[in-house]
Amino acid sequence: MENKECISCDLEQKTGIDVSYCYQCGKCTAGCVLSEEMDYAPSYILRLLQTKNAQNDRHVLSSNAIWICLNCENCIARCPKEINIPEVMDYLREKSRQEGCISKESRPVVAFHSAFLESVKRTGRLYEVGLVAGFKARTLRLTQDLNVAPVMFVKGKLNLLPERVKDENMIKKIFAQTIEKAQK
Repeated sequence: MENKECISCDLEQKTGIDVSYCYQCGKCTAGCVLSEEMDYAPSYILRLLQTKNAQNDRHVLSSNAIWICLNCENCIARCPKEINIPEVMDYLREKSRQEGCISKESRPVVAFHSAFLESVKRTGRLYEVGLVAGFKARTLRLTQDLNVAPVMFVKGKLNLLPERVKDENMIKKIFAQTIEKAQK
């Protein structure tokens, strides 16, 4: 990873979030429903960013915590400084992809994120069969859980064809605007 400037500086420039405001009270971590599953707690992610150290930046970008975050916003509600940690995590996920720092443990989560977004981008809503197919193809888990699909189909839980939104152009516009905003 080339660290031309510290991640927290770029984060502040692109999102307006200054991680130096965090004084490590730990309320975000205490309120996080998935902190026990994370390799680094949310407060520790912020602490690593505060150091403005290239090695710490690499640890953050290769962390599974940035991919496990649900963006539930419990952390914002509990933070006395109202630091938008979900937006920080979104930024870090994108940066991790750009820098090629995704850890091996995080790859299935990244595959799910990609398949989910691709499904929404194509149809304007979640298409479960497309999501599962995209996830299985990305993770090469093609035969895992194969026996579940026929049962779900017979019970009417799966639609073979996706339902589409009325205004597909609006969905394309939303994705284009999001990509444009991310590139700024």
